[in-house]
Amino acid sequence: MIAETLESRGSNLYRILIATLMLLLGAALAYGGGQLLALGGSPAYLVIGVALLVSAALLLARRAEGLWLYAVALAGTLIWSLWEVGLDWWALSARGSLLVVLGLLLVPVAFGFRGAIGSRPLVILTLALVFSIGSGVTAMFTPFHDLAGSFPAERMDAHGQPSTDGVRPGDWSSYGRTPKGQRYSPLDQITPANIDGLNEVWRYRTGQTRSAKDPVETTYEVTPLVVDDTMYLCTPFSTVIALDPTTGVEKWRFDPQLKQPPRQTTQHMTCRGVTYFDGTGLGPQTSAASAQPAGTIAASAAEVTTAAAGVAQNVVTGNAAPGAPNPVIDREPPGSFNPDPNCMKRLFVPTSDGRLISISAADGTICAGFGGADGTINLWANMPNVTPGSAYSTSPPVVTQHLVIVGGTVNDNDSVTGPSGVIRAFDVFTGALVWNFDSKNPDATTPIPNGETYSANAPNSWSVASYDAKLNLIYIPMGNQSPDQYGANRSPAVERFAASITALDADTGKVAWVFQGVHHDLWDMDVPAQPSLLDLSINGATVPALVAATKQGEIFVLNRQTGQPILPVTETAAPQGAVAGDTTAPTQPVSAISFNPPALRETDMWGATLLDQLMCRIAFRKLRYDGRFTPPSLQGSIIYPGNFGTFNWGAVAVDPDRQMLFAMPVYLAFTSKLIPRPDATTRVLTKAGDPVFNENFGAKFAAKMGTFLSPLGLPCQAPPWGYVAGVDLTTGKTVYRHVNGTVHDLSPLPLPFTMGVPGIGGPIVTRGGVAFLSGTLDYYVRAYDMATGAEIWRSRLPAGGQATPSTYLGHDGRQYLVVVAGGHGSTGTKAGDYIIAYALP
Repeated sequence: MIAETLESRGSNLYRILIATLMLLLGAALAYGGGQLLALGGSPAYLVIGVALLVSAALLLARRAEGLWLYAVALAGTLIWSLWEVGLDWWALSARGSLLVVLGLLLVPVAFGFRGAIGSRPLVILTLALVFSIGSGVTAMFTPFHDLAGSFPAERMDAHGQPSTDGVRPGDWSSYGRTPKGQRYSPLDQITPANIDGLNEVWRYRTGQTRSAKDPVETTYEVTPLVVDDTMYLCTPFSTVIALDPTTGVEKWRFDPQLKQPPRQTTQHMTCRGVTYFDGTGLGPQTSAASAQPAGTIAASAAEVTTAAAGVAQNVVTGNAAPGAPNPVIDREPPGSFNPDPNCMKRLFVPTSDGRLISISAADGTICAGFGGADGTINLWANMPNVTPGSAYSTSPPVVTQHLVIVGGTVNDNDSVTGPSGVIRAFDVFTGALVWNFDSKNPDATTPIPNGETYSANAPNSWSVASYDAKLNLIYIPMGNQSPDQYGANRSPAVERFAASITALDADTGKVAWVFQGVHHDLWDMDVPAQPSLLDLSINGATVPALVAATKQGEIFVLNRQTGQPILPVTETAAPQGAVAGDTTAPTQPVSAISFNPPALRETDMWGATLLDQLMCRIAFRKLRYDGRFTPPSLQGSIIYPGNFGTFNWGAVAVDPDRQMLFAMPVYLAFTSKLIPRPDATTRVLTKAGDPVFNENFGAKFAAKMGTFLSPLGLPCQAPPWGYVAGVDLTTGKTVYRHVNGTVHDLSPLPLPFTMGVPGIGGPIVTRGGVAFLSGTLDYYVRAYDMATGAEIWRSRLPAGGQATPSTYLGHDGRQYLVVVAGGHGSTGTKAGDYIIAYALP
């Protein structure tokens, strides 16, 4: 009798506990559901919440009808979920998992009612649970978001001689392997048939990783070069290292001794690569600018830092204004040609303190004469608003036979009194300034005189440019001027060049043509990626093509000689209604190859549970959203795709022989809210002493931006957030698209679920029919069958792999894959300093 009494009391306590949980959940859903309904949203959450409240009340009153009602609520939730999202596992899970768990907890309660009314409540509840769990399991194995397809076998068969563009097949001599930026290797040892044998063969550590004193955006984004049996790479701190590419043994390293600018003025510590130049056989008589005046800078980096200290502080606190005095950094006469045979093959090294240094590719020693005895050009020359840390080059420059051409990053949304985004060409041997392209003053390409400055806050090019030696054109991916989110004060020149691909004559810097990817950009939709150049067979004719991937998800295919579209580009109506004083472009260009995702709906909101999904749906209803290109607003707008970019600096890879493209599209929604500034100098988003982000000193608004996240810190829009895709470049057809990446490193537990995670970094493709990619936010390098896009190999990385790999031929005759695993500060992936090489046995 005592045991039965204790058992009964325990059963009652359990029932009361579960009913109380139901009561709390029901109250939260009913309250939030009422808010959502008042905003014009779905009534389902209110209905579910009320059903849980009533069910809990009945169970507390020891009435079995509470189980019946819960079973009906669970079944109804499943039916509603299937109606909203179909057999999409992650979307179903967000709606039903919490209720399923609660239903399982109710099973013992149902057993407790058997003596009074039989087993009917248990049967009904069990049926509802089986129905819900069965639907979930079915959805788990349904490739809901994949697009299956394949390139025909005859398209994939390698015929004839592979494209080399003058680069030895076993080398990777430029950021995109060649100046054409294809990210394609003609090597074919590694194939889908033997990929299982690919294994790690060496691992090297640079000894340099990001720390708390470094900017958040300290990132390993370097693509290693391999030339003449030497691998060249740089760290985020601009240290250059040469390795034996077959063994990973260090040959030498060059430390530029950075004059580290203040953390609060530096947004990035990044080096995407160095530039290799072979000047063998060239000299003063063939160096295009040997007689030009002005090529080097009198002040050293340390002197610039000292001279600019006051201005730097003013910019940081917002006190700088147009016309404010700046340190004068004059150029001295160009250096002299140094015939040292050790420097005929050299590297150009951009540094985060605003220098461009030339060193020997043989041993890493300074190439004297490039700018002076120190082999250095100070890129702060003729800059307005000198503020150390606010302008520098994060990407490798372009080289022609005679020139090194360098752009640079400028701090985003810091101040309207930022430095210039000028692009400059220097003589490869002497460092003489040959031409300058200032996008606010595009016709003045003659070297600027000493004592004058370039246009402040001119649109810049922070990514990698491409070069066509035959046409003698360089192709510049352009950004915007600050502030990115408010464009009322932009000049006609800014409107022309911002967010564009600009083709310049390589010898003069004169504009050949301009193609704009976004009109009147209010979303930070810079053209972020190096364009890829190849020849396409279109309707029986060979056409010189340029393929440009953009943040908004368009891939434009243009005639690189004229800038005219090869595949159709349509001007499509865009949302209107910018804030007072600003305007929006009536239309925006859409390409035949478009990875623009479908417009978000309330049903696309997501969360780990029903509760945070509900909060995301409420947020969705409160924010402004009219589809892609919704203008930033005072209430806050959803920007989708966000400025993380469908494509970013990692670009896409193109196979010039198969005329196909391999890509990693990413989808993350952001929010953008304009905050009226009380004056030109007061901080409204950041604290004194902290890095300046999005304050827009001197502008009308600051901009509060970030990923559209749930209260738990998960993206508010449902996964997948990342794919791989293959495109036929001759037709523009997307042949396949597959969800890519797991939550192994994004969830509290290392779960292997393929969810489709974001990534940053780029793919490469090979003649062997294999694509490689390491950029996803889980720590893997993967290989894919280019014919189908299927993942065919993966290897675990010790840190984030947010860089583009490269592949090369070792002196032992084997094809190698090299991957950099160093992490990416703003994505939160694990920091590291690893260079890892793989090869077949």
